[in-house]
Amino acid sequence: MRDYPAMITADVSVTGDRKAAASQGFRVLAGYIFGGNTNRQTIAMTAPVMQAAAAGQTIAMTAPVLQSGGDGLWVIRFIMPRGSTLSALPKPNNPKVQLHAIAPARMAVIRFSGLARQDKIAAATIALSAFTMAHHLHPIGPVSLAQYDPPWRLWLLRRNELMIPIAPEDIRPAGQ
Repeated sequence: MRDYPAMITADVSVTGDRKAAASQGFRVLAGYIFGGNTNRQTIAMTAPVMQAAAAGQTIAMTAPVLQSGGDGLWVIRFIMPRGSTLSALPKPNNPKVQLHAIAPARMAVIRFSGLARQDKIAAATIALSAFTMAHHLHPIGPVSLAQYDPPWRLWLLRRNELMIPIAPEDIRPAGQ
């Protein structure tokens, strides 16, 4: 279990399979932070880069995919640097890039290393689902994939996480 503070994100919605959507979304968001904005301002790259099936998308917990069907709608998300505000960030030039304020949240999280392949994501999703059920937690959103490393990092050293938001009624003070 991990608590996340409020944050500002730059998001883009992309269709396709998970891997292709992540690549396409990354390029669009990189354009924004590398100066594709009204101020031509460079914004620091932060980790992780996050990907989730769009809200309302069904997530298969027993198949080796995170979405139902062949192609889906994915949200790719860059977290803006700590201290960023919606009013202070420059407006994206690309209308597909949307800035959002995200409320603080408690997440159930599972870490895995290596490449974020479908089989590893499916196994981690099943383990995360088992954890939430065993601890009587109620997920309230889609599973998100968080990737922390650049593509040139040696595959066996890469850090990935799956995370899912937990219902507020499941949030108890530590030690209870």
